[in-house]
Amino acid sequence: MYLIACFLLGIANFAMHKAVVESGHPFVEDTKLYFGKHFGRSGSYLLEFGILIGAMLFAYSGSVMIAGFYAAYTGFNGIAAWLLLSRRM
Repeated sequence: MYLIACFLLGIANFAMHKAVVESGHPFVEDTKLYFGKHFGRSGSYLLEFGILIGAMLFAYSGSVMIAGFYAAYTGFNGIAAWLLLSRRM
């Protein structure tokens, strides 16, 4: 159950991540330039994937706490994406 929840939250995180990366927001563009030097063009996606895999591994072992933390992480990502995409930040 927790594994499926983390997987669905991961889909939401990747969708928000893609929308923010393609938004053209000045803050995001500056961040892409900085991270691009160190991690390449796909570095932020690899980081997001690593977080998802870690959450899913812990969820598979039955960790309710990690599933809750990943849900909170997704919620904060949603707020940040909304702020950036609506140009409130």
